[in-house]
Order: sequence, then C-alpha cells, then structure tokens
Amino acid sequence: MRERIILLLILGFDAVVLLYSVSTLSITAHEADVYFNANSFVNYITHASTALFGQNDYALRLPMIIFHLLSVVMLYVVSKPYVKRNTDRLWLLLVYILLPGVMSAALLVNSAGVMIFSLFFLLYLYQRKSKLMPLFLIIFLFIDSAYGMLYFALFIYAFNRNNKYYMILTALLFMSNYYYYGIGAMGSPSGHFLDALGLYATIFSPIVFLFLIYVIYRNMMSKKDDIALYVSGIAFVVSLLLSFRQSIHIEHFAPYLMLLLPLAAQTFFSSYRVRLRMFRGRYRAIVLVGFIMLAVHFLLLVFNQGLYLFLDDPRTNFAYRVHIVKELATQLKENEISCVEAQSDALQQRLKFYCINECEEHVLYEVPQDIDSDVTIRYLSQKVAAFNVTK
Repeated sequence: MRERIILLLILGFDAVVLLYSVSTLSITAHEADVYFNANSFVNYITHASTALFGQNDYALRLPMIIFHLLSVVMLYVVSKPYVKRNTDRLWLLLVYILLPGVMSAALLVNSAGVMIFSLFFLLYLYQRKSKLMPLFLIIFLFIDSAYGMLYFALFIYAFNRNNKYYMILTALLFMSNYYYYGIGAMGSPSGHFLDALGLYATIFSPIVFLFLIYVIYRNMMSKKDDIALYVSGIAFVVSLLLSFRQSIHIEHFAPYLMLLLPLAAQTFFSSYRVRLRMFRGRYRAIVLVGFIMLAVHFLLLVFNQGLYLFLDDPRTNFAYRVHIVKELATQLKENEISCVEAQSDALQQRLKFYCINECEEHVLYEVPQDIDSDVTIRYLSQKVAAFNVTK
C-alpha cells in the first residue's frame, strides 16, 4: 500500500510539472508541420484532442502527456521481473521521469512518446506470454516507420532462439515497413557519429548513458538471452552505424534504449548489494553525482525561461524554438490583427495554430531588439524578441 501511494505521488508530481511546462511552451515548427501536414498516428490523435478541447497548447500536448504517464505505469509493471524490491522500482521511476529525453517526449508532439509506451507495453505482453503480441506488432506497422527497427531486432532475436513463427512474422513486417515507408538516406555520405553520441548523452544525461552502454556490453559478453537487451542493443548499434554516413532521426532510435532501464536497474542493484556496506561508497558517489546532474537538467528544462536573464543573445537558449510564438499571437490579437504575412513559412504555420492566418493586409517582420517595435516579447522582464507590423 505504501509503495502504491508513493507511485501515485510520483505520477501526480510528474503531471503537475508537465502541465506547468505546457504553459511556458509555444508550438514548434516541426510540431506545426506534424499537426497540419503529416499523415501519421500522432497527427490523428492531436487533431482528435484539439477537436474535443479546443485548439490550444494543452489540448495539443495532452495525448503526449497521457502516453507518458501510461509509460511510467508500464515501466513500474515490466521492471518487476528484473527488480524485486518495490522501493527499487520506485527509484527507477524517479530516474525515468528525470531523464531529459523523457520529459521532452512527454511534451513535444512527435512519435517518441508513443514509441516508448508501445515498447514497454510490448515487453509486458512478452512477459505475460500473451497471444496478442503478434496483433500489436501488426498494428505498430501503421503507426510509424520507426518500428522497422523493432521488426529487425525481433527477427534476430527469433533467429537466435530458432522461433520460426516469429522469424517469418517479423521478416514480413520488416519488408512491409520498408515497402510502405522506404528508408531515408542522404544523397552523399556525411559523418555524424559524434553528433549521435552527443544527442544520446543529452537525452539520457552523460552518466546514465555511459552506464547503459556498460549494461549492453556486459550482458552481451555474458550472452544474456533477454529480449529487451536484444532490441535496445541492436537499435543502438544500428543507429551508430548509420550515423557514419548520415544524420539520424534520434527520436526513432532513443526510445529503444528506454527498454534497457529495468535491466540497468537490475545490474546496478545486484552489483551494489553484493558488496559489503564499507565497499559501497563508490556506488553511492556515482548515484549522488548522477542524481545531481539529472536534477539540474530537469530544473533547466522546467524553468528554461530563466536562462534569458543570463544570456546576451536570447537565441542561444536551447528552448528558444519552443518560445515566442504564443505570446506573439496573443499581442497581435490584442492589437486586433487576425492575419499577417510572416517572414518564413515556418513562422506562418506556427502562427496559424494560434488562429493568426495568412494574408497580404499586414506584413510581420522581426527587428533588432534595441529599436522601438510594435510587438515586444518579454520573459521575466527580459526582452527576447521584437516585431513590427506594417500595412
């Protein structure tokens, strides 16, 4: 009962933080493209949400928040075969919600949040030996192209276990995924290996990411037969191999590494408790440093607007791309301007979400912050953007 209460408190804290964060965000160019132009599962669920609750940021991001909260519950469930103590599983959940990439997936409109939940759910079906697993593998084919890597990894896993049924099923699904979506490749090879490693380290935080690599290496060397290890390890290796010739879509690969978290918790707690108390100091130090880094990253993500107080150029704020537009649209409406011609198609589409349509009556253009302007955007009394509107 005590653990369930703590679980509910973690979920409540997580939900409150996410709802607060939504109030500080504007729709990004990529999200606007997904919302208005994409033919995808994420497009359908966000349109359904805004149809029910109105075209606003809360309705836009509500499906992502729901999938995230469900993934927290699913992680608690699927980690039980790996981590026996309920308190250890709660610590795992705390690490999970503090991961920078997890919070981004919970707020931003893309396929990452849906994939994380679906992978945990698939692991749950596998643990229960459910006969519904093939059905959901087929359903995933129609959600996103990124599940092609799942089919490839499961084919190798089935091949090693000589499971002919899943070998045939996953091979057919992989070929169908390739036929339906294709495989994107850049025109000429260009190395992005270090960029990919940097993105992974940003998503998981450096210490957690290094520990996940250690978990993959240690368990692969010991030839551990674990489906989560196969799927996450193969996806990670393939992503690095692809990064030697092209820029990868990190949101298509990072969710697979989330499957490693229960195995990582098992590895850590078994290594920690096998030692006498007097020899656990190094592990405690690693945990302390790791939690401090996670907490700092978490606070920076939640209170990112405060960074403008310390930056000479507001555009150097990592969260600049999720700011400005909502406040800009609000001020335009206050000035009784309902349509503009923006400087870029991306800005035009972002404004469209806030009901500022395109027209030739008003021209909107950004101006330097040190001159007078018709519209000024401020965060915490700090000027971050300025625009003029002309006939």
